[in-house]
This record gives sequence, structure tokens and C-alpha cells, in this order.
Amino acid sequence: MWTLKKPEPVKLIIGILGCDAYAVDMAVDMIKVKFGKCDFESEAWPFRHTEYYAQESGTEILKKFVTIEKLIAPDKLAAIKHKTNKMEMKLADMLDGDLSRPVNLDPGYIEPSKLVLASTKNFSHRIYIGKKIWAEVTLIYNKGKWTTFDYTFPDHKEERYHTFFNQVRDRLVRQLKE
Repeated sequence: MWTLKKPEPVKLIIGILGCDAYAVDMAVDMIKVKFGKCDFESEAWPFRHTEYYAQESGTEILKKFVTIEKLIAPDKLAAIKHKTNKMEMKLADMLDGDLSRPVNLDPGYIEPSKLVLASTKNFSHRIYIGKKIWAEVTLIYNKGKWTTFDYTFPDHKEERYHTFFNQVRDRLVRQLKE
């Protein structure tokens, strides 16, 4: 008989695409209220990798990551994606501009060996995790560095993201030892 193992807790990370710095800051504040204290916040970097979001989020999009100090169970990701979708709608109402989606929130988690992101869209490399949500392994951590796949989003291939993810991963490893 096999012994089933409970998964280790993981570090919740939320990517924020915002139409401007004010929208990003509002999203960070809302994330803190909803999920708790953040232990890391990246810089807000210009997001110029695609024009996919331009019509709904504008042309001067910023990208920022935040992580939540308290670890979560990985099976909570689908429910968290639903919460962030509701938060996006609330932020759209609060920001009251011409854009239909001024903030896009992309939750996922980091565990020592990988970065997993949630999505409302299915694709060949995504696995259904319940509640109309799919997930993908976007990056793996192997031999001391982050490794990408053909399908990895172009911005997630950038060294500045990897540097940030390294800080988050290091903190997670320390938390798992405590």
C-alpha cells in the first residue's frame, strides 16, 4: 500500500498588470486586505511584451509582483483565482475610467522547485485544477536557476523576474525549515 503525502505549503505570489502606478498601488492595498501581509513586492516594471491587454488595460501597462507572508496549501489556488477575478471587477469600478480592465491579477505559487500560475483559459500545457480554473508550471528551479519552457510568457523569461523569484524562493525555503 502506498503512503499518500500531504503537500508542503507554498508561497502565494500575485502578478499585477495595471494601467498606471495608481491602479497598481490600489491593487496591492486590496491584496493586503484580502490575503494578509506581503513579505515581498517587486518594482513596477514597464510591460511591453504584447499588445494583448492594450484595449482593456491601456498602452502604458506596469507589471509588479507581490507575495504573501503566510504560506498556503497549493490546492487553494483555484479559489484564490476566483477571489482575484472578483477583486479585478471591484478595482475596475473603483478606478472609474475608460478601461474595462485597468488591473489584471494573476495568482500563482512558488514552491522550491517551480512557479505555478493559475488561468481561466485552457491550453495544451495546462491542467484543470477545478472550479473552472487551469494551472501551468511556468518555470522550474533546477541546478540553482530558473528554467523556462517554450510556452513560458516572454516576461517570465527575464532575469529581473528570476532575481525577484530567487528572493521569494529563498524566503520560502527558510519558512519551510522553521
